[in-house]
Amino acid sequence: MANFSKSNAPQFSVDVYQNEYLPEGAGEVNAIVTVTATGGGTIGSAVAAPHLFSPGQGPSAAVAVMVDCSGSMDYPPTKMRNARDATAAAIDTLRDGVHFAVIGGTHVAKEVYPGGGRVAVADATTREQAKQALRSLSAGGGTAIGTWLRLADRLLSSADVAIRHGILLTDGRNEHESPQDLKAALDACAGRFTCDARGVGTDWEVKEVTGIASALLGTADIVADPAGLAADFTQMMETAMGKEVADVSLRLWTPVDTTVKYVKQVAPTVEDLTGRRTEAGPRAGDYPLGSWGDESRDYHVCVEVPVAHIGQEMLAARISLVIPQPDGSVRNLGAQGLVRAVWTDDMVASTSINPQVAHYTGQAELAQVIQQGLDLRKSGDMDGATAKLGRAVQLASASGNADTAKLLAKVVDVVDAATGTVRLKAKVAEADEMTLETRSTKTVRVKK
Repeated sequence: MANFSKSNAPQFSVDVYQNEYLPEGAGEVNAIVTVTATGGGTIGSAVAAPHLFSPGQGPSAAVAVMVDCSGSMDYPPTKMRNARDATAAAIDTLRDGVHFAVIGGTHVAKEVYPGGGRVAVADATTREQAKQALRSLSAGGGTAIGTWLRLADRLLSSADVAIRHGILLTDGRNEHESPQDLKAALDACAGRFTCDARGVGTDWEVKEVTGIASALLGTADIVADPAGLAADFTQMMETAMGKEVADVSLRLWTPVDTTVKYVKQVAPTVEDLTGRRTEAGPRAGDYPLGSWGDESRDYHVCVEVPVAHIGQEMLAARISLVIPQPDGSVRNLGAQGLVRAVWTDDMVASTSINPQVAHYTGQAELAQVIQQGLDLRKSGDMDGATAKLGRAVQLASASGNADTAKLLAKVVDVVDAATGTVRLKAKVAEADEMTLETRSTKTVRVKK
């Protein structure tokens, strides 16, 4: 039997970066919290739930792949073939012992493999059977993504596993159900499985695909050329196979009369978690962080504290990490960070902005002005779009976000990056604009 010592599970750590000094009369405290999981071993989630592991192979997991089979997947015909090949590549990446299912999505969701309302267990035989079943996939019908997600949820929940994950591919707009139907499906699935979403080609709606990934704590991206799908699916599946602990939450405790203004993930992408808080006892709340492998992410915590006098200090927030247990309780992962406030009349101390806080405040603004600029461009307000995208170029340049700067340069001609002086390009390829919008929330980490 495998050994369930903690050394087999990732060790979590919490580091807090802030300027704790406030001038008299100030009451807003900002901190960047870095959460890191390291040293995950062969049976990562044994620490969370010893019964949920595959011997010697990492935590037990179930994966559902949802492939768009609507009529538009036939234009061009290579698109459907690329989607089949990509799904086959993802199936080849599954670890032995992982539960999996393939769903074909149109205006209804159908089980492609294994069928019968269940999941298969990956081995050489089932992988081969699944790849045979993919050959029957053909394009025809509409798009109702909420039905795909609900079927994925039913199949994934049929397996007694630690990690549940979906991969969703679409090439079109969600035209055969209302936005309310999709939102209801996302609300029903949130917290039950994580999901990566991909848009292939350029006929899909960026806000739909990024909204799915955001609600289900996964990644979103564009695969403009269907030929790139296999590599993308393989990488997504490898990442999913590396997850070792599911349903981690950041628990934030604050003292009396303190208000949490916001909690945002700021690296590797910007994601506002403020509205996802669930209460966790007196003056504490939990914010969902999804599934973790060996990785590190940064969060911006902002709290308002009662104003105090020079020389006073207080604990503004205490941060810990928890995971749910089978009996409904939670287990503390043992990592803790403290956010402090100290009132001082030293102007130099109280007015300097912590470099981490400054960097990520800029990255969050960068994501916002790109979205605003592209929306203004679509609505025909070219002056407004130029101003916002110019500010984006300036922020990307100042923070060293080279990937975003490259994407911006396909939408605007950069006259002077330092001042944010740009001209809108007269002609922009749709794929370039959609790539910029889809990847606008990707950030670079502060150089420590």
